[in-house]
Amino acid sequence: MNGSTPLLAVEGLKKFYPLRGGVFGAKIGDVRAVDGVDLTVAEGETLGLVGESGCGKSTLGRTIIRIEDPTAGRVIFEGRDLAKAKGEELFRLRRDIQMIFQDPYSSLNPRMTVGEIVREPLLVHRIGTRAEQIEMVRQLLETVGLTGEMLQRYPHEFSGGQRQRVSIARALALNPRLVIADEPVSALDVSVRSQVLNLMVRLQRERRLTYIFISHDLSVVEHISDSIAIMYLGKIVERGPAAKVFARPAHPYTRALIEAIPVPDPDQRHTGEPVRGEAPSPVSPPPGCPFHPRCPYAIEACKQIVPPLEPLGSAGLQPERDHLAACIRKDEI
Repeated sequence: MNGSTPLLAVEGLKKFYPLRGGVFGAKIGDVRAVDGVDLTVAEGETLGLVGESGCGKSTLGRTIIRIEDPTAGRVIFEGRDLAKAKGEELFRLRRDIQMIFQDPYSSLNPRMTVGEIVREPLLVHRIGTRAEQIEMVRQLLETVGLTGEMLQRYPHEFSGGQRQRVSIARALALNPRLVIADEPVSALDVSVRSQVLNLMVRLQRERRLTYIFISHDLSVVEHISDSIAIMYLGKIVERGPAAKVFARPAHPYTRALIEAIPVPDPDQRHTGEPVRGEAPSPVSPPPGCPFHPRCPYAIEACKQIVPPLEPLGSAGLQPERDHLAACIRKDEI
């Protein structure tokens, strides 16, 4: 991290969806997709946001960028609250934050050419003349490993990896400072994943980009991230520098995710405690620690105490200020 003021600070962010039922569609509860998240991202950093499907990580990304309106909380970007921004202010802020979506097949309009797709943000924000825009699009396509001659081709004429390169070019069109990448390689063949990841690393270095990289695959996140946040049932349960999280995972859920990373040698498989069952519903999360019904280290107190996200070693003399976990047994297991 560089600098004392983060580029992005998320404070107490919540996104609840009303659950309705009965004849008249009355509200009977909430789906707590994002339930009180605190995060900071430094300029030039890659934050890996990891969790199982359904944990709320994609909703968190979409709420940060205001595709979804937050239920509560603040999203401070360069001193301005995105959660409260409206109209022209929100329009201007969106130039600096862009998103790469998971599925390159559904995120590109099949009726538009690649040139039109990449040029669209320039048109919306009225940047440059028509000739200047077309030249910018050519340069963007070449930057992501395609060619300017592909301008007039349609998405169906490209492979999955090429389509995701088009998506990356579109995200870069406005020279954003922060890019939220939502599972950008999970829909791609294994053979092209590393190519796209290496492209993203190169673009970050050349353009001084900041990434929030959302994934369910810790092995991918380990390759690209400076810091990691582990999400479970709408909450951040562990956060810290990537090297520290992998070397000493403090939360049992983080340990389980690391145990699940495939290893080439069966004799070197991890031998940690397995996680039981499936994640509870975000409609009715369990009392106490949300992970306790599945946790092999749970004790009776875990059913009653909601653990705060606090530094490791907080009960001792030298807490690790940059490595936090939400587990009352984090310093003993």
